[in-house]
Amino acid sequence: MKTKLVDFQQHLFHDIEDEEKAQEYLDELLPIIGLVIVYFNGLESELDSVLCECFTDRTDSMGLIVLNKMTYSTKVDLSKRFSDDFQLVFATSIDGYELLISDLRQSGRLRNMVAHADWESTDEEGYAFVKLKISKSGMQQEYIQFSRESLSKLLDLISSTRKNLNEFWERRNDILYERV
Repeated sequence: MKTKLVDFQQHLFHDIEDEEKAQEYLDELLPIIGLVIVYFNGLESELDSVLCECFTDRTDSMGLIVLNKMTYSTKVDLSKRFSDDFQLVFATSIDGYELLISDLRQSGRLRNMVAHADWESTDEEGYAFVKLKISKSGMQQEYIQFSRESLSKLLDLISSTRKNLNEFWERRNDILYERV
């Protein structure tokens, strides 16, 4: 995904020269944007399930009480703390763990950009406004160029992360229940 920064002027304004072309671009991306949201929700649900098992494998209710209103990134941090402790207690290191945590975080960061982008500001080149950056040197409007390819790569990342989460959890349970 390409990024461009535009210096903020007086008002938050998005320069779209060819609105018809911009709308065509957006119409092409809408189905894949929806898939990003659906796939990510499945990943978060899987993470919730894994976390609930950390509390007890008899019922999800205790875990769901703790997870209620918790943000995705906080759930990833909680999962990391549980997993770090598990590996310390069992004096083991589960292959792929660090990459899994990185991919969980990256999936959430990119999904948030997609979900919270100002899609109506998408220009004919596919740049959509994502946030206002404020620093000592002033304010800049940040735009990300979402493309079919970049959104497809995000779908692949989310799918592989969900698969890797399941595999990690299976390896963890193999160690816990001495099935290794």
